[in-house]
Amino acid sequence: MTKHIDFKSNSGVTYVLSEYDNKSWACSCPAWRNQSHSIEKRTCKHLRKYRGDPAEETRLGGSLTVKGGKTKKKETKVPPGLLLAHKWTPEVDPTRMWLSEKLDGVRAYWNGKELISRLGNPFFAPIGITKRLPKDVHLDGELWMGRGLFQKTVSVVRRQDYPKEWAKVVYVIFDVVPHGAVKEDTPFEERLKIARGAVKECNSSFVKLLPQVKCTGVNHLKGVLERIEEMHGEGVMLRTAKSIYERGRSHTLLKVKSFSDDEATVTGYTKGKGRHKGRLGALVMQMANGVEFKLSGMSDKLRNDPPKIGELVTFSYIGLTDAGKPKFAAYVGPAIDK
Repeated sequence: MTKHIDFKSNSGVTYVLSEYDNKSWACSCPAWRNQSHSIEKRTCKHLRKYRGDPAEETRLGGSLTVKGGKTKKKETKVPPGLLLAHKWTPEVDPTRMWLSEKLDGVRAYWNGKELISRLGNPFFAPIGITKRLPKDVHLDGELWMGRGLFQKTVSVVRRQDYPKEWAKVVYVIFDVVPHGAVKEDTPFEERLKIARGAVKECNSSFVKLLPQVKCTGVNHLKGVLERIEEMHGEGVMLRTAKSIYERGRSHTLLKVKSFSDDEATVTGYTKGKGRHKGRLGALVMQMANGVEFKLSGMSDKLRNDPPKIGELVTFSYIGLTDAGKPKFAAYVGPAIDK
């Protein structure tokens, strides 16, 4: 069982010490997080003070490998190069394609050592979760808490203090990234078998395999999409049979939604009126093609603390105007590698 302890340092900062089966310990401080040692061999001054040097020496095998708060030189984040989807259009026949639910979670790549985002940022998942993941299979999936809980999921997985809500997060696997025995030309069906085996070997409630079925046609696709949206799900994904894993956007992977979504950059704000007087009215946005528009649909909490200028956010919309502006644009959340 995982145990979390709030530990107040000499400087007055409170860190979270986490115990996993009395074998592995973690601290939310930068000194622990930034070490180059494997997670079970890390320590820090907070763990040493709380547990005592003798206990830490025994746990680490006879020596304290870290004496203080040294940190590694900051490394450049390198995006892992994941397979990304295009939007489905009615001209594409979905028959015999693999069909699955499009989860409204946060994309996460397991590289055998850690979970990282689409842009190369690490997720600070508890050791008790990641220690069960395979070391020789690289997995592609999403951190997910349930339908309609995207923003809640983002708020949990972005934190570095191991919040207890991680217990409600599931890592849903939908593919295997080529690595080692999995070659670049390994077809999807073979990768799916490898993923199924990896999930079974994990034997953890944290890791699940995303169900895949063969689409029988447009009516089947529309029926599944309607059922998922009725349950407040996001949409459907289509995958070409026997397709290889391509890095970047590929037409072998298609997303199907009644609502479209996109990303845009915050360039300014408008003042609120009426009930929203004194706080944010709308976000002034700019799309990648240069089109500017105003974005609404924010909660009261967000209006009081809006995204900063220059930040990238995700929004939903239904079609475009003649000027190329999104119709009925509404805020979805931060563009955290979704």
